[in-house]
Amino acid sequence: MSEAPHAGAAPILRLRGVGRRFGGVQAVREVDLDVAPGERRAILGPNGAGKTTLFNLVAGDFACSAGRIEVMGQDVTHMPARVRPALGLARTYQKTRLFQGLSVVDNIYLAMIGHTGGRLRIFPRRRDGELRERARAAAERVWLGHKADTLVGDLSHGEQRQLEVGMASAVEPRLMMLDEPASGLSRGERERLTELLLGLPRDVTLILIEHDMDVALTVAEYVTMMHDGRKVVEGTPDEIRANQMVHDIYLGSGYHREREDGS
Repeated sequence: MSEAPHAGAAPILRLRGVGRRFGGVQAVREVDLDVAPGERRAILGPNGAGKTTLFNLVAGDFACSAGRIEVMGQDVTHMPARVRPALGLARTYQKTRLFQGLSVVDNIYLAMIGHTGGRLRIFPRRRDGELRERARAAAERVWLGHKADTLVGDLSHGEQRQLEVGMASAVEPRLMMLDEPASGLSRGERERLTELLLGLPRDVTLILIEHDMDVALTVAEYVTMMHDGRKVVEGTPDEIRANQMVHDIYLGSGYHREREDGS
């Protein structure tokens, strides 16, 4: 397999021997990973491969059972989740975590407040007005400017996914991690999301977990394939499309037979 793009740059994310055990279940096993600044990386694998658990370890939602995680060159292995956004990390989740009874702008504004460790005030200050203007600009960037004052509960599922990307990008992250952003979207919505992700600024490093191969392999420059908690294959989208092991993992038992045979 070829080297990842930007391979000569110091990694914005570095994992060494990262693992996570839940009782007797080893969800993530000895994962090494380097992601360079500005890279677009997809993490693929079937259900139960350990992809979301890996995201949770990087974000600090789970503690590592083994290994080391560095973000922007800083060891964050034992840092709590609440301090990692200050390093420039933002993420979304498989299931939407939006305030359905608030507007698009309100949701983005609250994401920005939370990122900076601020708080809501009864009497707004000048900075609050500035943040709301930035929130409206973020809504425009994800094509929701015309629905900036619409309640989130009145948005389509695809629009809610767009909003999540807008909330993550509004905090001006250096590293954005998206967990299945195309989940549940129609074909047209997936195409719109793909266009949105391709248009993200190049100074934002993007890592996405995605079951939709068309979205993942269109957006990504480099792909990491996981199976049974392990990293098993890496390569460019073309290499991943042509890799027999990838087909075996997704389509059936070939990969399991190889492992049972010890090959």
